[in-house]
Amino acid sequence: MLDYIKNIFNIFSQNKRGNILLVVMIFGTISLTVIVIGLTGYAVSENTASNKKHGNEMALQIADAGINYYRWHLAHDKTDYYDGNGTSTPGPYVHDYEDKDGDVIGQFSLEITPPPPGSSIVLIESTGWLSSNPNSRVTIKARMGFPALTDYSFLTATDAWIGDTEVTHGKFHANGGIRFDGVGDAPITSAMATYTCKSNHGCGNQTKSGIWGDGGPTQYWSYPVPAKDFSAVTASLADIEDQSDPANGGVNFSSSGQQGWRLQFTSSSQFIASKVLTTNCYKAKDVGSNNYFWPCIDAATYGSGTTYNMPTSGAIFVNDNVWVDGVVKGRATVGTSVGKSIIINGDITYSAKDGTDVLGLIAEQNVLIPKNSPDDLEVDAALLAQNGAAKRYYYPGNTKTNLFIYGSIITNKTWTWSWSSGGGSIISGYENTNATYDTNLTYGPPPGFPVGSEYNLLSWEVVK
Repeated sequence: MLDYIKNIFNIFSQNKRGNILLVVMIFGTISLTVIVIGLTGYAVSENTASNKKHGNEMALQIADAGINYYRWHLAHDKTDYYDGNGTSTPGPYVHDYEDKDGDVIGQFSLEITPPPPGSSIVLIESTGWLSSNPNSRVTIKARMGFPALTDYSFLTATDAWIGDTEVTHGKFHANGGIRFDGVGDAPITSAMATYTCKSNHGCGNQTKSGIWGDGGPTQYWSYPVPAKDFSAVTASLADIEDQSDPANGGVNFSSSGQQGWRLQFTSSSQFIASKVLTTNCYKAKDVGSNNYFWPCIDAATYGSGTTYNMPTSGAIFVNDNVWVDGVVKGRATVGTSVGKSIIINGDITYSAKDGTDVLGLIAEQNVLIPKNSPDDLEVDAALLAQNGAAKRYYYPGNTKTNLFIYGSIITNKTWTWSWSSGGGSIISGYENTNATYDTNLTYGPPPGFPVGSEYNLLSWEVVK
């Protein structure tokens, strides 16, 4: 009986060990299967991610190749925004992309947005992809533009003097020497290593360094640097006159038969033109002269006014002297005929200082501020005295307080808004001047103002 029980126990024990082994084998197989499936899935996932990453990277490189191709295209044809297909064939323009062996491995598609009126900025949008993976696409947007050759707060072909009550914001350059007693916040450059500082700049014909004075910061000073070619920064008044033809969307004024024309801009995107019937004359001196004369540039009476919309071409040409003031809404350039000047008749302000409002004042001769100008005067404009100077004559004992210039000053001859005594005190003109460069002018100058001949890359971004 005991042997029988023992045999049963032994059989049970053997069956238990078999059951355990079976369970171990089953769970081992399941675990191994799970591990193998997991590793396989991970490998597949990693391979897929790697392929996707490779596809995206290649698509990025192909899209960038599209940007570089069109930069090259614009370098050879600066105004072709249609990939050589003519204006009747708008984009997108698709090009094959070849590897180093000449095999086509992908494509890029280009969409080109021409510059809006008054701007030189071209928008290039390039989308690239691999032929083997067309769903992996990357798009790059790039902005390119011609920089204005007038991207200076102040630019002159001769000597300059910034007094101790004057502040300049933006680049400042003179082909002559600079006496700088004021404050600047951008490069101050002169084309001269040394020069003879004349008596009208308080020097008595002394030899001075290209830039000198009590102002600063001096780390912004640099001299000598290459001179600026004023033939390149001089706008073509003939082109502005052509664009002022009403057939071209401009406004052209003939000689007034009186003293000249007044253009008063309004915040409703218009300006009112009226003849200047009479002017007041005051005793004055000009720069570099000890002799008095009687300039008649203070407008006294006007004729009836006619209202004009801002011209679509942006060009206003006046075959006479012109007085300008008001609130500018829109983009325009006022140019004068040979021998004529522009007089700042009062405040000239923009309705918004965001680049949408721009005024260029190009005088064949001078840009002048008259004797009876406001005590606090603001001028929002790019001023260009083509063959003369931007200045205010010396009126004995006539001082003003503050002058604010927002824009740019380009003057061929000696410029001044203020006259000082030998001791440096202001005895005529504005006691405090503040000139700030309008950065919107760099790539959106007034109509007709000169721009460079080479595109600059302004921005580059991956958008998707």
